[in-house]
Amino acid sequence: MPIFPSLHPALHGTWPPLLAATLVLLLAGCVSLAPPYEVPPLPVADAYGSNGTEQGVSAAAIGWRDYFSDPHLQALINRALDNNRDLRIAMGRVEETRALYGIQRAQQFPAIGVQAGADRSRIPADLSMTGEPVQGTQYQVELGLASWEIDFWGRIRNLKEAALENYLASDAARRAAAMALVAQVANSYLSLREMDERLVLARRTIASRTESLRIYTRRVQVGSTSGLDLTQVQTLLTQAQALGAQLEQLRAANAQALTLLVGAPVDLPPRPDSGGEQLVLDELRPGLPSELLTQRPDIVAAEHQLKASHANIGAARAAFFPSVSLTGSFGTASAELNGLFASGSKAWIFSPTISLPIFDGGLRRNNLSLTEARRDLAVASYEKTVQVAFREVADALSARHWLSEQMTIAGTALSVQTERARLTQLRYESGASAFFEVLDAQRDLLSAEQQLVQVRRALLTSRVSLYAALGGGAMDFVSPAASVSPNFTQGTLTP
Repeated sequence: MPIFPSLHPALHGTWPPLLAATLVLLLAGCVSLAPPYEVPPLPVADAYGSNGTEQGVSAAAIGWRDYFSDPHLQALINRALDNNRDLRIAMGRVEETRALYGIQRAQQFPAIGVQAGADRSRIPADLSMTGEPVQGTQYQVELGLASWEIDFWGRIRNLKEAALENYLASDAARRAAAMALVAQVANSYLSLREMDERLVLARRTIASRTESLRIYTRRVQVGSTSGLDLTQVQTLLTQAQALGAQLEQLRAANAQALTLLVGAPVDLPPRPDSGGEQLVLDELRPGLPSELLTQRPDIVAAEHQLKASHANIGAARAAFFPSVSLTGSFGTASAELNGLFASGSKAWIFSPTISLPIFDGGLRRNNLSLTEARRDLAVASYEKTVQVAFREVADALSARHWLSEQMTIAGTALSVQTERARLTQLRYESGASAFFEVLDAQRDLLSAEQQLVQVRRALLTSRVSLYAALGGGAMDFVSPAASVSPNFTQGTLTP
């Protein structure tokens, strides 16, 4: 027995009015009442200032794996991208908006289903027109069309476009979160290695001053120096020990922060070498502020939200026009099961409806005002995002320039303090000066060593910040569904 009545030989050549009307309406064109979208003008200057340079590579052209060449750092970033909970939340939101887009897109198409059933009824004698009880049976098979709105004014299409833009915005936000995570892991790693290097210097100083304390203690015992000199040596030692304890605490805190970013336990024992000197980051070319519109994922996300707000205005405007919906079914019905598909058993229902609210208490007008207000908010949010991005790039460029200057100064200062410490020690041993000069020189030398390491780490951090501010490596996080057309294949978005 055939499932669909239209396939039965008795029905060949018969087109139900429902199908004919549906085909005609499908050919009708739909309009869109959404306002035309235009990119707001950039509320920033045309260039970043005098701290930028046209030398180096474009941040968009280099992925994070190439930019961060340290294998330990690469391993940490990979683990963070796999385990970080904030990034998982961002990915979950992408899937959520993806499903919402699929739901909204499905509203464009009619819901058609097949239904088969049998009804058995009995009418009592006092209700029967014959005065006798009547029992009857009815069998039916129908191909039905649920209430389907014909999208003459583009309401459903605009809602679908808004859902698509929200999906694209969430995917761009995921890429922005991934880029921010990479920068955070890199900066945390740099801070950890800074602590390692400063601890090496502090422990070396502690060992040297411990030996000096032993020597001066012996000198006091034999009467070759005063007790005042011994107390000054003890002061130098306790200062170095206090610094060492402070650095140990900071390193433990940085390690815990890095563990939270990675989302899994990490084992990074202190390294005796200079981690900061081994990490080399390429020189980046900032380009023009207009390039940020396509390179920064957070700006891309803000623009998609702005486009969604325009589409929502179109849907709100369409609510002021009549709504046309179709409901119907086509099939066969018979009192006998063997006559269900016999000639003459055809049955159909076609119910078009048109509706237009006359009075709704200002609901539609206020809904339109709401969408327009949200559009204005999206414009302001987009402009602020651009301004924040411009400032972050300008700050990173300024930091890179002036920290390079500070690096040179700190290196010179360390050389000067090293020579000063050597000369004051010689003057003291020859009796030409008091030990106070040695005390000051040793204290300043330790401070200069620590400052050089701090400035070096700050310079590397400025390069990481510039890479993230320029949106570098964002394309590394583009999923296959990030650039989509509004088509589905087997339940998934088609690239």
